[in-house]
Amino acid sequence: MHAKDILIEAHGRIREEVHAAVQGLDAERLAALPAPGANSVAWLVWHLTRVQDDHVADAAGREQVWTAQDWHGRFGLELPMSDTGFGHDAAKVAAVRVDSADLLTGYYDAVHEQTLDFLRGLSAGELERIVDKRWDPPVTLGVRLVSVLSDDLQHVGQAAYVRGLLEKR
Repeated sequence: MHAKDILIEAHGRIREEVHAAVQGLDAERLAALPAPGANSVAWLVWHLTRVQDDHVADAAGREQVWTAQDWHGRFGLELPMSDTGFGHDAAKVAAVRVDSADLLTGYYDAVHEQTLDFLRGLSAGELERIVDKRWDPPVTLGVRLVSVLSDDLQHVGQAAYVRGLLEKR
């Protein structure tokens, strides 16, 4: 199995978990906080999608789906267009409200497709390409893609956990 096939398989698992985390939740449940200052399911899924979109688009030399397909306009959030959720305080987390799970899964699916399109075209050697020289050692494409997977898995797991807490209320 080629490394890109492992990455494609992993992203497929994330997609399944994103859909499961939000399926059937209404706007109130998507925005609900399990505790003061915690993150909502909507924010967690929006954030993991924004990070994937931002990081993969940058590595691929493509425009983010967020802007290219006007997901920014569809969400209508009062946040800067470039915002991915890093460093959000409670007020900014609360500002990420959506009317339906379909908006979150629609955006995630669009990002997922762009990610898979990029991954399918990779050669093994490209995974060694330096994509970020701000770190020591510099970050390769392979490391960046694994970082995105790690971030996505952590946040979708958190979203599933928050959903479970809300369902117990």
